Amino acid sequence: MFDKPSTVTASGTPNLVDLTDSLDLTEADLGTTVSDMERSAQRLGRALVVVVDDRIAQSEQEDNIGPLVTELLEEAGFIVDGAVAVAGETVDIRNALNTAVIGGVDVVITVGGTGVSPRDVTPDATAGVLDRPIPGIAEALRASGLAAGAVDAGVSRGLVGVSGSTLVVNLAGSRASVRDGMATLTPLVAHVIEQLSGIDAP
Repeated sequence: MFDKPSTVTASGTPNLVDLTDSLDLTEADLGTTVSDMERSAQRLGRALVVVVDDRIAQSEQEDNIGPLVTELLEEAGFIVDGAVAVAGETVDIRNALNTAVIGGVDVVITVGGTGVSPRDVTPDATAGVLDRPIPGIAEALRASGLAAGAVDAGVSRGLVGVSGSTLVVNLAGSRASVRDGMATLTPLVAHVIEQLSGIDAP
């Protein structure tokens, strides 16, 4: 299989053509390999961020949470369609979630509005959108957040579940909750998306 020696370039690396010949790889083999790699890199799919905050939605305060969630999602391998801000109104939140589901995103992350104040209605709005709740993930987010000292995560009423083929996740609004929540969530999201797409998770 390695009868033909490969040529080494000036940089000390084998010449790709000769190396390909020595491994008996065809162009079709290389095309398949690249295609597989591209699918693997994109396997987590598309995401949307919904920030639930009256002041941000009314442009009275700069959004510093949406960009953080976007960055963490991109680091995890998602293509983020964008971050939208909505007021803490059940109808507004539900409309944003339905738009994400209809748009075919793989996961939508809401941030904020998960506590117990009268304006914290994100879980209530989310409940009307979900087809199947996944309470285990919501419980994991609360437990890890509380252990990390993010009190708002520990007392969050946030829900996690599936609407159509989209995973919907409610995170509490503090930066600490977001960072801890995304760290807990990322490996779980990959598993859920693989199941929803019909691909067996490893």
